[in-house]
Amino acid sequence: MPGHGLDPDTALDVLLSAICSRHRYTKDAGPVIDELRRIAGARLDILARVAGSWVGYYDDDHTRTLSEALREIPGADAWVAPGRERRDAPVHGAPQVRP
Repeated sequence: MPGHGLDPDTALDVLLSAICSRHRYTKDAGPVIDELRRIAGARLDILARVAGSWVGYYDDDHTRTLSEALREIPGADAWVAPGRERRDAPVHGAPQVRP
């Protein structure tokens, strides 16, 4: 069977998202941003997408320190609205039979 696991771009997206979530309540976002930049390397497009989407989905009073730092990543602002749309999307599941 050819190709098992995630493709490299998806794996990077998952890793960067996990780093953001792990540090969501940080009071010092500098080291988190440094780690994200180091891991993203040249893939600043993926970093921007993850940062903006994460801010759009998770931004609130408790995550404000990290969210503000993530928004400063070039290109992140373009992904905030899609992150909010994802957060605000209705929950979906299996169809229910209605009487």
